[in-house]
Amino acid sequence: MALTQQFARVTPEYLERCRATALDSPCAAPGWDPPPADLLDTGWAVWGLIRHCRRSGADPGTPALLDRAVSGDPDAAPGFLDHPDVHDGFGDPPRLLGPGAVAAVARGLDAIDTGALLAGLPDSPDEAAAVCGFGPWAGGDVRAHLVEHFDAMREFYRGAARRGQCVVVWID
Repeated sequence: MALTQQFARVTPEYLERCRATALDSPCAAPGWDPPPADLLDTGWAVWGLIRHCRRSGADPGTPALLDRAVSGDPDAAPGFLDHPDVHDGFGDPPRLLGPGAVAAVARGLDAIDTGALLAGLPDSPDEAAAVCGFGPWAGGDVRAHLVEHFDAMREFYRGAARRGQCVVVWID
């Protein structure tokens, strides 16, 4: 089973309903079931982009921003989501970015020029995959893969910011 980066856009009210449901449930089940349109799986792509940024000498703020986008805020781990109905228990429990943090992350992601960021990525798919920590690569153009998943994450955060939502992040 592959580990992948998961995201969910939810309202603060939805999180409060999940918290209340977990408190009322004999097995602490939070009733977690965001709509599919508010879920995103970026596979390993953003982790590879972070690794490339750290190795390429990119502005240190860029990998820090990307890490925050995929890791959430360390002091925002809603314990009621640490449940098998939400994640498989591998790695840290889900973390949260509140609406203000989501807006800040969305602005930061919008400011990233992916072309410039990936300019130093090797053209060879195998070399690019190695730089990103992907190992053997059979997925075609690594640069296109990174851009596709980065753009999806950027649009996901834009949507959450526009709607005043929180973003919950976890590895599954």
